[in-house]
Amino acid sequence: MTTTDSKQAATTDSKQAAATDSKRAATVGSKQAARTSRTRTAASGVALIALVGTALAAAPALTATAAPTVDASPAAMLAPYYTQLDLTGDDQVTRDDVALLTAHLGATSSTDPDWSTVAAADTDQDGTITVADVAALSQRMIYDDGPFQLVEASTIDMQAAMNAGVTTSAAITQEYLDRIAAYDRTKVDPASTGRPLNSIITTNAAALTAAKAADAERAAHGMTSMLLGVPIAVKDNYDTKDMPTTGGCGCWDGNQTTTDATMVAGLRDAGAVILAKASLDEFAYGFVSEFSAGQPAGSSLLVASPYVTAQSAGGSSGGTGAAIAANLAGIGFGTDTGGSIRIPSTYNQLVGIRPTVGLTSRDGIIPLALSQDTGGPIARSVTDAAVALDAVTGVDAADPATSAQVGKVPTSYTAPLDPTALQGARIGYVTSMVGTNATTKRLFDQSVAELQAAGATVVPITATTGFNRVLSEGSGSTNEFKHDLDEYVAKHLDPDVSARSLQGILDSGRYVPSRKATYESRNAVTDAQYQAWAGPSGSHTTQLATGKQLVTQMLQDQDLDALVYPSGTPYGTQSTNMRLSPNTGMPAITVPMGQATAADGTVTGGGVNLEFLGRSFDEATVIGLGYAFEQATHARTTPALYGPVG
Repeated sequence: MTTTDSKQAATTDSKQAAATDSKRAATVGSKQAARTSRTRTAASGVALIALVGTALAAAPALTATAAPTVDASPAAMLAPYYTQLDLTGDDQVTRDDVALLTAHLGATSSTDPDWSTVAAADTDQDGTITVADVAALSQRMIYDDGPFQLVEASTIDMQAAMNAGVTTSAAITQEYLDRIAAYDRTKVDPASTGRPLNSIITTNAAALTAAKAADAERAAHGMTSMLLGVPIAVKDNYDTKDMPTTGGCGCWDGNQTTTDATMVAGLRDAGAVILAKASLDEFAYGFVSEFSAGQPAGSSLLVASPYVTAQSAGGSSGGTGAAIAANLAGIGFGTDTGGSIRIPSTYNQLVGIRPTVGLTSRDGIIPLALSQDTGGPIARSVTDAAVALDAVTGVDAADPATSAQVGKVPTSYTAPLDPTALQGARIGYVTSMVGTNATTKRLFDQSVAELQAAGATVVPITATTGFNRVLSEGSGSTNEFKHDLDEYVAKHLDPDVSARSLQGILDSGRYVPSRKATYESRNAVTDAQYQAWAGPSGSHTTQLATGKQLVTQMLQDQDLDALVYPSGTPYGTQSTNMRLSPNTGMPAITVPMGQATAADGTVTGGGVNLEFLGRSFDEATVIGLGYAFEQATHARTTPALYGPVG
């Protein structure tokens, strides 16, 4: 197995219903293609059902007597490939669909009075239901009885293998725990400059119990969610009731909250296994991901990129980025104030989604600056990121900003996963955002060509004074952190934690030593300064609203579906590009577009991403465009140093 992208390269929509069976087989990888070849040798429809259908209910039942119940919310994979041949009306292809079609073997459009019930599955459009049609339908099931390989496994790979009984959530969870133990704090890179990843602060002692509960849920009710049993790592500023929440600071090593962050609760409700807490730049301040959690007073650790371990994994969600890139968890979650999801994504060849502010609740997440904070997924593919986003949206009274999403959230963010989404799209880019870095410029130019080849019109735009003002507005972390931290402390911090303010953190002596001056300056911010900046009529509040209006109008005036720009340079940032999304509140998805070569003269092997920004609460559009770009380019690579354990 190489990359998730390549395994899903043939995912299709209704425009491709007549595609060849071999192309469809490639959607979930060469393993399934081999299985399909075996399927077509079946002598009858009965044999076919025996091969591809019954194992959905045949996974071994796990009796975890002490396991908690799983309240997984039903959620089909709504990507067109997995729904367009649905015959039974449940938005997914299951053994019931295969059984229905098999019952109509030999039926023709001219003689069968019930033809309309199976016509969608006549994939070769010859007017007759044949074994080939049943085989083609079976390929749309999330089911794979071939060998399972954890490295680069997608949610679809995991669900397909668990549905087939090839593996279990407990086995997958244990393998991730084994990988963390083998790789995270070990110097794997033989180069003298190599460093350990340091991507995980703590693993969850209850993870295997949760995994066994997910296995029991699957045995009893089938795949009740696309995240059922999938192990997830969350940044250690998300509250978790079964692990401490440190914010990356040794001063809060004992912060054991009694509740989950709202987003974590959503993941658990979907049946996900909360595997571990990922490291971060202390209190989410910067891009280097340096933390003191779990370390002696006066000391700290740095997170490394699994591609070039002498380099930072980015930040502030660097631990999440390094862990997901090195396959230490299935999917990750980070937070983004000024780039903290997208920077680790571009440094580590990952997909990151910074949602519209208000799409995901921030309650139970240690804040940096609530005017711009938002939480979202970091994953190895657009599909995984979309699946994860589905589980964490919703209105939360504890975060009033979420009220703005009412009526604007689709049934599933997997629905726009269409490889032809770029056809007819209009995409703009502001020329001054491209920069002159050799790698970034080369890859961006290639990406523009790829977008055009996929059917998009790409429109260059000259920046205006107003647009430049949007990019130059600073982060709210200076003026907001003290105020917003105090609110978190009052609502969530474990009462036994003694460092209950910025001054208390300074007094503890347990923080990243180089941050002392930063904390002192933030501690000196007065309430008057906060109000003048982030109050209802504050300068920052006003500028964010102006920025959203200006960029939205730019999209309208140019009739654009999205703006694109580089998310960075090899292990660096590209000017103020990362500020566009937080300074407008508008959503962005970042997708790998390639790596630096020696000829570039930058950092060989360093990744650079292409970012798509769209209208507020229109994540579906940018996800669809990002997916089509991903399928056209397959730019992600796997870090060579972190293959299968043993």
